[in-house]
Amino acid sequence: MVAALFVAKGGCYFGLDGVDPWDEERDARKYVGPWPVVAHPPCQLYTNLAHVNYKRYGGEHNRPGNDGGCFELSVYFLFRWGGVLGHPAGSHAWKKFGLPRPGPDGGWLYRDGLYSCTVAQSAYGHQARKLTWLLYRGHRPPELNWKQPDGTHQIGWFDRKKPTLSKKASSATPTDFRDALISLAELAVKQ
Repeated sequence: MVAALFVAKGGCYFGLDGVDPWDEERDARKYVGPWPVVAHPPCQLYTNLAHVNYKRYGGEHNRPGNDGGCFELSVYFLFRWGGVLGHPAGSHAWKKFGLPRPGPDGGWLYRDGLYSCTVAQSAYGHQARKLTWLLYRGHRPPELNWKQPDGTHQIGWFDRKKPTLSKKASSATPTDFRDALISLAELAVKQ
């Protein structure tokens, strides 16, 4: 079994044998084990735009890093049960929690019992490049697909030459990437 934490209700982690999905309603902060995790804690308050939105709109719910403890708990779950956590490349959570920042070009970096890396979800079928940092705790991880194809679409409005994905399409996890993350979590506890 693997616990998929902070995932979209009815999304790609639902309906799979061996996967226990925790959406917002179920509240993954209440997870008490015992399975390794695939954690997708909320990311919007750890991106560069979080500071801009907070300055523009104010409010505690917009304060950068104020995710209700979701990211911090995800790291705790990794240390407690093993598994993998994914967040956008450049996430300010890495600095806040003193995590090993991966290089930009793929390959695993090991420090303090944790592996980290940069992966492009476009290599796994996402329409946008969607660079993602992974944090893994467990037995030595396998090589992943380190290619970084550009993708046919974009997330946000940075490149006016490419179509922009909807928020739902942007945040979606490609099936091949989901499967790679589940395999990593399963590997975390194998001897």
